[in-house]
Amino acid sequence: MANTTSSASGTALRSVTLEVADVEAARTFYRSFGVDHRVELRASEAGTAGFRGFTLALTVAGPSTVDHFFDAAVGAGATVLKPAAKGFWGYSGVVQAPDGTIWKIATSAKKDDGPATHVIDDLVLLIGVESVKATRQFYVDRGLTVARSFGGKYAEFVPAADGSVKLALYKRKALAKDLGVPVEGEGSHRVVLAGGVGSFTDPDGFAWEAAA
Repeated sequence: MANTTSSASGTALRSVTLEVADVEAARTFYRSFGVDHRVELRASEAGTAGFRGFTLALTVAGPSTVDHFFDAAVGAGATVLKPAAKGFWGYSGVVQAPDGTIWKIATSAKKDDGPATHVIDDLVLLIGVESVKATRQFYVDRGLTVARSFGGKYAEFVPAADGSVKLALYKRKALAKDLGVPVEGEGSHRVVLAGGVGSFTDPDGFAWEAAA
């Protein structure tokens, strides 16, 4: 059974920084994609190979808006991992940015109520973990508040008051399958999380730093 809470948490994920080899090239891509205001960029040569263990997911209003962002990403140089299509939970597609970050664009709606928009309803950082229960408790111990939890399968935390980005946990193997990529990967995740919880590394190797 899901556990839920409607209260906002002062201790929460506040921003996401992607570590990229070429900041200017990445900035150009994300501007064309339409999400440059949602992520920070930082230069890094940290080694990485295969699945980095996370995805950034855009939740939007309808299929035509999914297509809008999907086509913008592909037009800017992203690689298609899963074409946008209807599924059991709605309509979605998965792309990989030139810097290696995997993005999922999705809606729960299977039909449009209106024309495509440029509006992003939610940005979710979904990280793949070995144990949802253990990592969920790790974050609870550091002050994050659980918004929804489905046993050992999925957990989502209450976002910061501005709602800029949500943090969610999913089994790593299940996440890789959902994104259409092999589960194997090693080296840096190439992503840094920031919030009011100080600097630390979580059980799955994701690094946090204090928010500016």
